[in-house]
Amino acid sequence: MKKSLTPIALLAAALLAASGTALADITVGVTVSATGPAASLGIPEKNTIALMPRTIAGQKVNYIVLDDASDTTAAVGNTRKLISESKVDVILGSSTTPNSLAMIDVVSEAKTPMISMAASARIVEPMDDKKKWVFKTPQNDIMMSLAIVEHMAASGVKTVAFIGFSDAYGEGWYQEFSKAAALKNLQIVANERYNRTDTSVTGQALKMVSAKPDAVLIAGSGTPAALPQKTLKERGYAGKFYQTHGVANADFLRVGGKDVEGTFLPAGPVLVAMQLPATHPVRKSASAYVTAYEAAYGKGSVSTFGAHGWDAGVLMSAAVPAALKKAQPGTPEFRAALRDALEQPKEVPGAHGSFSMSANDHLGLDQRARVMVKIENGAWKYQP
Repeated sequence: MKKSLTPIALLAAALLAASGTALADITVGVTVSATGPAASLGIPEKNTIALMPRTIAGQKVNYIVLDDASDTTAAVGNTRKLISESKVDVILGSSTTPNSLAMIDVVSEAKTPMISMAASARIVEPMDDKKKWVFKTPQNDIMMSLAIVEHMAASGVKTVAFIGFSDAYGEGWYQEFSKAAALKNLQIVANERYNRTDTSVTGQALKMVSAKPDAVLIAGSGTPAALPQKTLKERGYAGKFYQTHGVANADFLRVGGKDVEGTFLPAGPVLVAMQLPATHPVRKSASAYVTAYEAAYGKGSVSTFGAHGWDAGVLMSAAVPAALKKAQPGTPEFRAALRDALEQPKEVPGAHGSFSMSANDHLGLDQRARVMVKIENGAWKYQP
């Protein structure tokens, strides 16, 4: 028998319908690189969106996920579409530095907060009227560069050859690594570039081998970062290899195979969460993400990139309650309040570290957000 609503329930429903705004959902727009050269970054990020909260502070949250195919123009187009057509309250993405940098003008013009999952410090620095609308979750290049040069110096490395993507990721890394290398008196003896879509780097590899460096740093992300290492191995280079945190996923291990054995890289603690000592400050929050992701997608499936997406959700969840006290979702006032609230989190535990934001720091991570890792037997090994 069908139950009829009580007069009180009918009145409550009528009041809610009349108020309209009381029923407004929070709408989150997402653009990630789920296909194209950066797919090994974007796929785990897209997967992670499915694990994010569906309600925050009692308010329903809807996610609209678009693929920008690792293309800057598509990322900008997706951002415009999400803002103009879907009237999103916040943008999450994109996966790469070039895409994220290109999106800044769009979100700042629309006064819509954005949380990037790309690494370059240039996404949030130097702070200005545009970048005040932009936040990010991955560690800055300088933080990871310092970890690499400290390891290099401790391992007796004196000379380094550098090869990076010929875009904002590679350039940003060279700028920060060269500064860090100078602090430890490391000499950069070669400086090469290649495109994410290149199928050969033989010319660059020959120049690097001829410089006889003690170590090579490859500043790429995802599976395309394996190409220079494979080529250098083929050319007989037998020195140390370092990669950036841009390769911390299973696809890189699969594509690199035996050629990436012995490689060192800095990474977020989440990559080796279960290997961390019990006293590590990020072990608990990192393990929570690993458990959630592997329950959904299988053992060994977790990557640091998906965790950057998770941390975007962590920051959003921390900021939304304060924003809701000032305005209703779907309004310019709510978007402005959410931007303000994103500057407030202090010691909020995420998968990569504890976030403490401020008006001048839209990343909020410190040295607790990095560990050194070695590739051993096709797996990540924590280096205390």
